[in-house]
Amino acid sequence: MTTIQKQDTSPIAHLTEADIEQIGIELDAIRQEVLDTRGAADAAYIRKLIDRQRKLELGSRAVLLFSAFPPAWLIGTAGLSVAKILDNMEIGHNILHGQWDWMRDPKIHSSTWEWDMASPSEQWKHSHNELHHTYTNVIGKDNDLGYGIMRVDEEQRWTPFHLGQPVWCFINAVFFEYGIAAYDLDLGAVIKKKQTKDPVFRASAKKVLGKIRKQVTKDYVAHPVLSIPTGSFLPTLAANFTANIVRNLWSNSIILCGHFPEGVETFEKRSIDGETKGDWYVRQMLGSANISGSKAMHLMSGNLSHQIEHHLFPDLPSNRYAEIAPKVKALFDKYDLNYCARPFVPQVYSAWHKVVRLSLPNGWLATTNRKNLPSQLKVLYAMSTKGPKVRRAAQARLTQMARRVEAEKVAA
Repeated sequence: MTTIQKQDTSPIAHLTEADIEQIGIELDAIRQEVLDTRGAADAAYIRKLIDRQRKLELGSRAVLLFSAFPPAWLIGTAGLSVAKILDNMEIGHNILHGQWDWMRDPKIHSSTWEWDMASPSEQWKHSHNELHHTYTNVIGKDNDLGYGIMRVDEEQRWTPFHLGQPVWCFINAVFFEYGIAAYDLDLGAVIKKKQTKDPVFRASAKKVLGKIRKQVTKDYVAHPVLSIPTGSFLPTLAANFTANIVRNLWSNSIILCGHFPEGVETFEKRSIDGETKGDWYVRQMLGSANISGSKAMHLMSGNLSHQIEHHLFPDLPSNRYAEIAPKVKALFDKYDLNYCARPFVPQVYSAWHKVVRLSLPNGWLATTNRKNLPSQLKVLYAMSTKGPKVRRAAQARLTQMARRVEAEKVAA
């Protein structure tokens, strides 16, 4: 069974079952080629990167001992921000995917690595590796898609709650590491089901709180205290807070770009019934998006700028994604599929445009202009204050308006 229902509007309507299975075979061949050639150069890459990241963090924290002086604060904060981004993105995220387990180095292994994040690595691996990568962009199965606080598809019922979606998304971005920790705990569902006293949840929550306590002590107690002799306690405290916010905003932006921009597909639960390996591959291809850019961009994004390649091959060394990207792109072209890739700024804009668009009833942004705005505001007010019957009628009215606008465009 194919991943998406084969309708005229489906991006795979032109593919046969044999085509989809052939795509899987060709992607398997690309993966095997990397497995057969990974070795000393790849191992040297990750070891060198870890060494440089640790030296950068240590050097930045040393500079922040004198953070009462503005140049030291700026240099130290910038360095610490970059160090935290590298620790989370190119190092921690990829090690925890098992990309370097083949080295059999206990210091760089998914079973032993802990990172600079509020979420314990073991819990993150379950929610991310096992759930997100298995059910990529499947509504109701992949909690990474909207993190349970956003409407992510036009087919989802709109409610007045969704008007605040851009605000929830921004708050989640600012405090992203804590949002991820709550998401790993499935906190929203636990509270909704009144399962906070469940022993398994309590044990997991205890681990999260323990990790948060450790992170807070390191960033907001220990290092600022070391700066007291130079009168830099408060500046160092502010520097650590700033570095964490910078890291959170950056990592959230990269991840938002990976699965939420316009042009990325979402999937219904029923669409994965009887899913074959070829179907799974196609779902990863259509449910992911890349960010084009420089080597520095790829490094700072943890090579999640190659999100398509990462979702196809999550256990391959991240430094090899750039190498295989042209081969993957050629496969998209061969089978006439959309390889969704844009530079960073347009991709971020596209993702946030979708966040805003889906916070409103279907058709709102498509028809918003000076002529239609008064009518639309009345419709939106009705949808926000009245019952389901009025809401359905108002939605139908918006759909009518959207169709009229489209017809006018075609006629023009």
